[in-house]
Amino acid sequence: MEIQKQPIPVYLISGFLEAGKTNFIAPMLANEEFTKDERTLLIVTEEGEEEYDPQALSHFDVASFCIEDKEDFTAQTLQELEAKYHPTQIVMEYNGMWPLADIETVFPRHWALYQIVTLIEAPTFDLYAKNMASLMMEKIRYADMIIFNRVTDQLTDQLRQRNLKMLNRRAEIYLEYEDGERVEDYDNGMCPFDLSQSVLELSDEDFGFWYTDCMDYQERYEGKTVKFRGMVAVSPRFPRNHYAVGRFAMVCCADDTTFLGVLCNGKECKTLQNKQWVEVTGKIRLKKLPIYQGELGPVLYTESVVPCQPPAEELVYF
Repeated sequence: MEIQKQPIPVYLISGFLEAGKTNFIAPMLANEEFTKDERTLLIVTEEGEEEYDPQALSHFDVASFCIEDKEDFTAQTLQELEAKYHPTQIVMEYNGMWPLADIETVFPRHWALYQIVTLIEAPTFDLYAKNMASLMMEKIRYADMIIFNRVTDQLTDQLRQRNLKMLNRRAEIYLEYEDGERVEDYDNGMCPFDLSQSVLELSDEDFGFWYTDCMDYQERYEGKTVKFRGMVAVSPRFPRNHYAVGRFAMVCCADDTTFLGVLCNGKECKTLQNKQWVEVTGKIRLKKLPIYQGELGPVLYTESVVPCQPPAEELVYF
């Protein structure tokens, strides 16, 4: 019988050479809130110009190991490192030239990928994006946090014109200026969706991001036709001939779920059943209704409502 091992959180810091990975990780390991009561294993998969201070690592109970050759990045190597150092958490400086998909084949099953941070040197971003597009886009698409460093005002405009939020709607994206003192939120009210389409078709994964953006920036969706899959909610609190379609969302744990529903108006209201799954298409209008405490709020005036199967993952995660 296989013994169930305790999960080990892994913080993966990725980026191409000279992207600033070491300078990002070093203060992280020197933060007592991060290392206190932990045995940290630092795995470095490429050596850059910057080096870690061995004395500082030792002081914070951090053991380090370098795996430079791709053929040495194997499940056996990682298992041997765990057996030798017995870490309670792992920080990995990951080579930007290695695909993230490789992790799935080499990580021990109980190594839990807790966070992916992608660091990008802003002046070289275009060069890598053009010549190594798949590797660069992969690092952006799967990151939980993206940091562009050595940014200038001109590069800021160029990066925002690309609207990288459309590649990864859930990631936090920050711009760190070359003076080292200014850090800005890349988002800056930017729309994460392409609104030039006649119909904005939302994937199951996109519903939660669209819902929060619609509530925060209602005006940008006024008059826009959207299509998505969701669960019907019927309530006497809703105005006459209105119902809601949406998804249950889990914010931090199973006990913390809430229904994200879009108020809908249509003649089909009386025929729909509570908790029925439908694919709905309609146009967003902003209306003042009692349920919005007299303020403007989005209402979807339906054009098509079709019964459908629930998505493979019914919950929305943030």
